[in-house]
Amino acid sequence: MSVTLYLAIPCYNEEAVLPETARRLREKFAELRADGRITDASRICFIDDGSRDRTWELIAALHDADRVFSGIKLTRNRGHQNALLCGLMTLRDRADCVISMDADLQDDINAIGEMLDRFAEGCDVVYGVRSRRETDTAFKRRSAERFYRVLRALGADVVFNHADYRLMSRRALDALSEYGEVNLFLRGLVPLVGYKSGVVYYARGERFAGESKYPLKKMLSFAWEGVTSLSVQPLRCITRLGVLMFFVSIVMLIWFLIRHVTGHTVTGWSSLAVSIWAIGGLQLLALGVVGEYVGKIYLEAKGRPRYRVETLLDDREDVGA
Repeated sequence: MSVTLYLAIPCYNEEAVLPETARRLREKFAELRADGRITDASRICFIDDGSRDRTWELIAALHDADRVFSGIKLTRNRGHQNALLCGLMTLRDRADCVISMDADLQDDINAIGEMLDRFAEGCDVVYGVRSRRETDTAFKRRSAERFYRVLRALGADVVFNHADYRLMSRRALDALSEYGEVNLFLRGLVPLVGYKSGVVYYARGERFAGESKYPLKKMLSFAWEGVTSLSVQPLRCITRLGVLMFFVSIVMLIWFLIRHVTGHTVTGWSSLAVSIWAIGGLQLLALGVVGEYVGKIYLEAKGRPRYRVETLLDDREDVGA
């Protein structure tokens, strides 16, 4: 069965890798068409997330040279998750299914065929899951695994070792469009959609060219965004910590009274100073976590658009084509 497939590929300053990515994906699409897996209406769509290099110029040139390529240009940089969401929401009416992937060729494009197999079997969502992390540093490998475990412990329904390489059917994308939050963490939102899902395992390669868009600082920020966007457990942890400190204070009060009655009171500033610093630090930590959630509420309440499209390049202007 032939299906109309779109690839949604966010790009930010990817001029170094884009020509090779386009070449490999063009060959893959030619293979899938020859096998009758996808229709001639299938497209490869690059989403330019406000790049500062020649990324959009290359996308426009690819579109002019071969109409299998389409492009979406955002008015400004909105971040990977918003750029990806823009691609998914823009393309969902044009395709039977959309596969999202990165532009750096780390996602194995040969897994596309397996994803289409799962889609033909009735899966509305197919997750690309890394079979191993040999290309990662030891620190990144351990921190990523702990991050997934922490998310699950906090009640977030995430797929272990899955990033944003996935297939979604049109009705799954329609369901995703009903989630209107501004603070996006798609790998946590997609499982909330429900519907039948499947998994395809693949070996993630090294980046073909260019620099990683996720240094340590950005990775930590993204991890915190995922935790606070999907779960209120950090707030509940503060409540539990407050209850624990209350009982500790009662125990300490009884201990000080016993010391006072037995005449063993010792004057000194060490214990007092430690107590003040400890309680003060816990209070600031609690205020910071609460403030993070209040800030998210503030952003959600403003209802600002998550992205804005400046230019759309797609020869299939008629969605029903």
